[in-house]
Amino acid sequence: MISGQLRIRPVLHKDNRHLARMIREVLREFTMPQKGTTLSDPSLDSMYETYQNPRSVYWVVEDGIQIFGGGGIAPLRGGGSETCELQKMYFNKALRGRGMGERLLRKALSTALIYGYDHCYLETIPAMEAAQNLYRRFGFKDLDRPRGKTGHPACTVWMTKKLKDL
Repeated sequence: MISGQLRIRPVLHKDNRHLARMIREVLREFTMPQKGTTLSDPSLDSMYETYQNPRSVYWVVEDGIQIFGGGGIAPLRGGGSETCELQKMYFNKALRGRGMGERLLRKALSTALIYGYDHCYLETIPAMEAAQNLYRRFGFKDLDRPRGKTGHPACTVWMTKKLKDL
């Protein structure tokens, strides 16, 4: 239950455990496969440390008490320096439908431009239809095959956006 005003802020070290638990709950809700998805990422338990790398950032959505969602960008591994990947953008049920996905996605894309990226890539699963609809509203286009080396072969929906089109 959301008990206060929601805000988006950068991830902190103290968020690691709560963020990992929230993401795992969302992924189980959508019956995300255990292997070949975020569930098997070693970084899931160390989000703060993971996003301290150059041209990387992760934000959480919280009400001052609890984390309800998050998302970030980082260079697309194996994708060239001009492409970032939208990563680990998940929201629990209490947050969905409140416009925070739009706010966080807008923040991620504008930050990607500031960091000098030309394209933003993402992967998801077919069951996450609402997320795909949001991405398409923001101009993401479907791809016929994956890009880069994300380590998520179970994610079978691939999308990209040219950032200059913002």
